[in-house]
Amino acid sequence: MSNSASLPSLLKQLRLGTMQDQWEEISQRAEAGHWTYARFLATLCERELISREQRRIQQNLSDAKLPIGKTLATFEFAKLTSINPAQITTFAENTEWVKQARNLILFGPSGVGKTHLAAAIGRRLGEQGLRALFTKTTTLVQQMQAANKELQLAGFINKLSKYQLLILDDIGYVKKSEAESGVLFELITDRYETGSLLITSNQPFDQWDNIFPNNSMAVAAIDRLVHHATIISINEPSYRKALQK
Repeated sequence: MSNSASLPSLLKQLRLGTMQDQWEEISQRAEAGHWTYARFLATLCERELISREQRRIQQNLSDAKLPIGKTLATFEFAKLTSINPAQITTFAENTEWVKQARNLILFGPSGVGKTHLAAAIGRRLGEQGLRALFTKTTTLVQQMQAANKELQLAGFINKLSKYQLLILDDIGYVKKSEAESGVLFELITDRYETGSLLITSNQPFDQWDNIFPNNSMAVAAIDRLVHHATIISINEPSYRKALQK
């Protein structure tokens, strides 16, 4: 017959680690407060669920490969007057745009903080339970090229679909070649209206013929990206230089 002495072992076998760690404490509170059995059990289950959600979020943040230290708290908005802090904060705090598979595109010259802002937004969304992946666009394109050579591109892109938000940093550094631009176009097409993209670029759309080998592919890629997108242009001197002052 089961008794309280066997409870730790039973909880361990059921892989209910938080309940195993906290049942005695909660039991004492329940006895002191004359809780019902249902309240005692519900409290234990709630603790277990909260703990599992916290572990899931921490794992997702680890998987996201976000740059260390790039948060909204560490971004000095006062250094860049063309950025609206409230607008950036809205994208970081509101998950709906990602759930609706909308895009966010940050334009601006090198050094104005695009990468920092993109990473900060991704981190805050991750803290709210969304799955994100941060990557240099060139790195991801090289991985897709390798998968394409092995005839595994479709499977590789399908694995990326588990991320609700893909953060493609520095898209402008992709080489203008059929191989690189082709796989990037496949990714953009696959994400269209199914998953969000957050893109940083030091090249405006009218220069994207430097990325794609022909104008028709550039137009098609841009059309898919902007259909459900917010575009933020940062017209400032270097943020890095401003921080050094």
